[in-house]
Amino acid sequence: MIKIKNKTGIPKYKQIVNSIEELIVSGTLKKGDLIPSINKIKNENKLSRDTVLIAYKELKNRGVIESVVGKGYYVSSENIKITQKIFLLFDELNSFKEDLYNSFLENLGDNIKVEIYFHHFNENIFNKLIQDNIGDYNYYVIMPANIKNASEFIKKLPSKKVYILDQIHKDLIEYPAIYQNFENTIFDNLDKAYHLINKYKKLVLVFSEDKQPQGMLQGFMRFCKKNKMSYEVINSLQSKDLEAGELYIVPEDKSLLKLIKKMKEKTFVLAKDIGVISYNDTLLKEIVEGGITTISTDFNAMGKRLAEMILNKEHVQIENPHNLIIRNSL
Repeated sequence: MIKIKNKTGIPKYKQIVNSIEELIVSGTLKKGDLIPSINKIKNENKLSRDTVLIAYKELKNRGVIESVVGKGYYVSSENIKITQKIFLLFDELNSFKEDLYNSFLENLGDNIKVEIYFHHFNENIFNKLIQDNIGDYNYYVIMPANIKNASEFIKKLPSKKVYILDQIHKDLIEYPAIYQNFENTIFDNLDKAYHLINKYKKLVLVFSEDKQPQGMLQGFMRFCKKNKMSYEVINSLQSKDLEAGELYIVPEDKSLLKLIKKMKEKTFVLAKDIGVISYNDTLLKEIVEGGITTISTDFNAMGKRLAEMILNKEHVQIENPHNLIIRNSL
């Protein structure tokens, strides 16, 4: 199937790549077909094993072929125009991260394939997904969230191929990144809204240690202490009894809906009895209860800038912009 010519000026590994591509284009090889083994190509063409491995690695990184342990290599895609393959590891999928993902895809171009995975804030899953995909991609985009020892797992990957997304830990500063500065974001935006906040007798942050960044908690406490405001940090609204005069800062949408339900049960009036600030703006928050005030980063901008960083091979760290949208809930 694959014949290598000498003195053509084309590297032998590239001839292997071109041969397999031609076989796919002609229809001789189709998705799911087994391709010749490394040893078969090596022996028939008197090549080194490394030469064949380089060719197969390129095709594998582009997603054209895949390997199955103990069985060999198979055609995984008939789209030979794919030039690069990106591993994208999110913590979880929600509406605003879907915006980030779509923006990332739109700005990469058609010849780059992105495969998305989720670790769901689980350290074992995080480690396994990285371990199982070492060497299979051109680039790795990692959202470490609050994973402990994330850097130890990420160090297993080629450092020049790694980009950090959303949260950047102190031990990940060697990597290019586009991130949110959670501490300054919450502090600065609460400061902007102080003229509306200071009428409340108490600020309550609904904060999950497992999912929310520590910077958010630090920025919240810094604001409250600076302005000498009474505050409370709770893990959940489950057993919380709402009191008039409280302002709730709610990072998660599920908690926001629970809060609104509790308000209605107590016949509290939004903004008058209970204030609400949510995180990450969506169309729903423009409409619910006449509008919910949000602190939000621009996820479309984040996805676009991440794509540019990869395409241009930029080794930089960029803080993504954020803004405060004041609505009826304050």
